[in-house]
Amino acid sequence: MLEATIIVVDNSESSRNGDYVPSRWEAQTDAANLIFHSKTQANPESSVGLMSMGGSGPEVLTTLTTNPGKILDGLHRTKVKGQSHLYTGIMIASLALKHRQNKSQRQRIIVFVCSPIADSQSTLVKLAKKMRKNNTSVDIVAFGDLTEDNLDKLRAFNDAVKGGDGSHLEIVQPGPNLLSDSIVASPILAGEGGGAATNGTGAEGGAGAGGGTDFEFGVDPNLDPELALVLRMSMEEERERQSREQKARDEAEGKTHLESVPEEGRQEGEAGGSGSAPATSMQVDGNGEPVGSAGATVGLETEVKREEDKKKKEDEDKMDTA
Repeated sequence: MLEATIIVVDNSESSRNGDYVPSRWEAQTDAANLIFHSKTQANPESSVGLMSMGGSGPEVLTTLTTNPGKILDGLHRTKVKGQSHLYTGIMIASLALKHRQNKSQRQRIIVFVCSPIADSQSTLVKLAKKMRKNNTSVDIVAFGDLTEDNLDKLRAFNDAVKGGDGSHLEIVQPGPNLLSDSIVASPILAGEGGGAATNGTGAEGGAGAGGGTDFEFGVDPNLDPELALVLRMSMEEERERQSREQKARDEAEGKTHLESVPEEGRQEGEAGGSGSAPATSMQVDGNGEPVGSAGATVGLETEVKREEDKKKKEDEDKMDTA
């Protein structure tokens, strides 16, 4: 579906809370990136913008774009502070959608709400009817501050804004799962994933299952979020296992190398001092002097002395005979 989507994040003080992994704010940034990729993958001509509704008032962080880097930049520039302004945030998002360049794009607003809502229920219902009249779909992701007061207001808004083409309310309870995984499995993105899968498998002969190159492991989390999560966890475990094995091999190789040095030296010392193989261990240097083990050198000196004594005795016998 060709759409212009404005993502409104809740950067109020309540988003510092860590009851969602890893925190409410970081969970929103992860989900915002996922929504951007899902929308642009479903239709390359779809565009996504980014707004914040905390602090002193709502702020347009990124105008409608197809560049993921601009969305990331807008999220990184956002400061967590103040209170949220739901009514004003939706109003400004609607005005931003009116200035879209491609008027054939359908208008959609996705709002994250994790803090107390100061606006009255009647005010929000009037706003919802106005959005419906302008053909603007409004999806709400409610998490964090899930009080009855908040939920009653959001349900009333959702009932008034509902049309024949969207406007969903997704309530995400705290838990070990990522906020983005809950959104992937919700109707907010389920329609986009289904459409992308149909087009991909029909035109590319099954290439849609790989999700292009935007997702890890060639699996589109829009189509099978549980499989994508399992693959991601499996890959992390495999990397840790390989790291442990590599570390063990490195330690084993290092230990063997260190032990082999003194062992070789000891064997060479034993071979040189045993005298068991003087013929193979004795060498002669450049001056003709014997070089080898101590036993071989002593044996050579004894042999030389015997020859000298024998010659001396022969000389004495000759003198006596004369």
